[in-house]
Amino acid sequence: MIRVLVVDDDYMVAKIHEGFVRRCEGFEVVGVAHDASTAVDEARRLQPDLVLLDVFLPGASGLEILADMRAAAPEMDVIVVTAAREAETVRRAVRGGAVQYLMKPFTFADLNDRLQHYRQTLRAVPPGATPEQTEVDRLFSAPKLVSAALPKGLSAETLRLVGQVLDDAGTDLSAAEAAELAGSPGSAPGATSSTSPRPAGPRCG
Repeated sequence: MIRVLVVDDDYMVAKIHEGFVRRCEGFEVVGVAHDASTAVDEARRLQPDLVLLDVFLPGASGLEILADMRAAAPEMDVIVVTAAREAETVRRAVRGGAVQYLMKPFTFADLNDRLQHYRQTLRAVPPGATPEQTEVDRLFSAPKLVSAALPKGLSAETLRLVGQVLDDAGTDLSAAEAAELAGSPGSAPGATSSTSPRPAGPRCG
């Protein structure tokens, strides 16, 4: 079993991530930490194989303690799980040796894909082996993710546009209201025409 330490300042989010990991074949949660100091202490005490590391932690950021955690548990790998989307944060995670970077919010399937990819890479290059180039390529490749199929007649661009309209509105909209705003000039990138008002239908969101 691959032993996992979950690090997140939000107790509820940490509990959810812990539940996700417990559902993943080949993984077990050996500890949970909610701040920077405890994360380093638990890494030293537990010697986990893998850490799910949040960036925003009380005391210091996850990236700031990454070197200390590695010193405390030299064989430990790290998957950064965070809402941070800044390019510099991603670059710092890569430079710090993170094997994956998963943006919140994510689903169980999102995490499971990455954990199973990580598990397969460990199997591909076991200790003491002399790997071939193809096995090394597999070790450094990104997981192959399967996108969920969209409902018939709904394109990815339409889904993105509707999502942006709902975000901009900041409130519930009926299907007709969302369609009208999506088609109004200036309401969203790529929108060029408006639609005629229709009777309000079931409310979305």
